[in-house]
Amino acid sequence: MIYFNNALIFLIDTFLGLYILAVLLRFLFQLFRADFHNPFSQFLLKITTPALRPFRTFIPGVKGIDWPALVLLFILQLILLVVIGMLQNNIPPIGNLVILTIASLLKLTTWVLIIALLITFILSWVAPGTYNYMTSILNSLTEPLLTPIRKKLPPSGGIDFSMLIVLILLQLVLMLVVSPLMDLGAGHIL
Repeated sequence: MIYFNNALIFLIDTFLGLYILAVLLRFLFQLFRADFHNPFSQFLLKITTPALRPFRTFIPGVKGIDWPALVLLFILQLILLVVIGMLQNNIPPIGNLVILTIASLLKLTTWVLIIALLITFILSWVAPGTYNYMTSILNSLTEPLLTPIRKKLPPSGGIDFSMLIVLILLQLVLMLVVSPLMDLGAGHIL
């Protein structure tokens, strides 16, 4: 029975996790004003619009923030944690679930940004100056993070340290914000 539960948890976590990722990417693309006319963005729109449509009827977007997508992300992540908790016979109290949900979404967002930065860095070395719709999306995600840092850094002989600084800052977010929230949600911090 434990093997069946583990397989079921894996499948639920994988498929619901991928859908949560799709909604998160849609939210980030809209927040950072990515190009929605490319094939990947159109794919995200197509698979996330049916779930978002009911929320759009009563939750408005405000000042460029897609609140319906945030609410859907929160609900989906909460459902994922509850279902996995039920399958493991370990459902935390509602307050802990809310904290774990927020921490999980913050962790996922941070990792998406870290991976986007790393891919952008690799592409800048492997294929500099190459333009396609994926590099356009990656630049849309990374430039809002890199530009403020670049403006504050002194000239450094043509070497751009902004990416390193942003990666360090994102790692600090994981260590100083996400980890304590996860511990708090798991009940390790009283």
